[in-house]
Amino acid sequence: MEKRFTRMYSSKSKRITLLYIGSIIFVIASMIIAVFAGTVSITVPDIIRIIIQHLTSLSVYHGPKSTEMIIWEIRFSRVVLAFLVGASLSLAGAAFQGLLRNPLADPYTIGVSSGASLGAVLVIYFQLDFVWLGGFTLPFFSIGGGAAALLLVFGITRLAGSTLANETIILAGIILTSFTGALVSLLMSLSTREDVKQIFYWLMGSVSMRGWDDAGLLAPFFIVGALMLLTQTRELNGMALGDQAAQFSGINVQQRKRLILIGASLLTGGAVAVSGAVSFVGLVIPHLVRLISGADHKHLLPLSMLIGGGYLVLADLTARTIISPQELPIGVVTALIGAPIFTVLLIKERMRRRGL
Repeated sequence: MEKRFTRMYSSKSKRITLLYIGSIIFVIASMIIAVFAGTVSITVPDIIRIIIQHLTSLSVYHGPKSTEMIIWEIRFSRVVLAFLVGASLSLAGAAFQGLLRNPLADPYTIGVSSGASLGAVLVIYFQLDFVWLGGFTLPFFSIGGGAAALLLVFGITRLAGSTLANETIILAGIILTSFTGALVSLLMSLSTREDVKQIFYWLMGSVSMRGWDDAGLLAPFFIVGALMLLTQTRELNGMALGDQAAQFSGINVQQRKRLILIGASLLTGGAVAVSGAVSFVGLVIPHLVRLISGADHKHLLPLSMLIGGGYLVLADLTARTIISPQELPIGVVTALIGAPIFTVLLIKERMRRRGL
């Protein structure tokens, strides 16, 4: 019996190791393909030399400066930003699904994304531009809108009861999402045609015309949010069994819920601030990872982060090349891919539960 258990544990450990190796290879491959693809043909060795030169300050590339700018300032910065956005949304989605014990939960469930979108739309509608923000007026207001939305969710939940019940959190999020969505629709109806186009493009999500400044803006939110969630895997596993069971196992449920909600909201607000509302990433990727890795958040969270980041890099590549020289909003691509995949996963899960 003991030998059988040891073999099973060893087999599972090898499978998880292979999943991590495969996920890292997937991320690296997706980044190389995305940096390589473009209207200007550049060899892979030159791409690698340019990236190494900028990362290490070693003089290993001696080609044209224009090529160096295309790779480092345009393509690679966009790829890094797309990875950070995808990783943020996937990690937040996995945490929300575990915390709320709801397979339909995603980064937009509690209204943080809607609040961030409203902040961005207000900037576009009123043509706000504060010089002291150094060109980051829109991201600043977007992050502020997301933070305000989270505070409102906490306030509504607190007024509805003394505990952070999952049902109350979800209902508060639905209320807030509906209200902010109505405000966005109102502003769109009052806007000029050009403003409407800009607002619509923002709401569909995009990393076009973004660069290292945007990646630098998201990076602190990503690092802090990821650390807050990746250190709560045991608590998420406990809460997946129910609040009462988690309480009996010695977990301070209310405190940990607030911490996880804040961490996931930091990731969501930061991502939406630089890319707009990119749909389905935080909903589909955690489901897909759960099928191949299991429900243990110790592996579910980091694997979702890696695969989600690589997936959005490829989605952005598709968005900018499928109808080149025009670009699609990245949210259109993720929705067109994510909706059928999620439908298939949902049908398979229901069939599995029925024993079919």
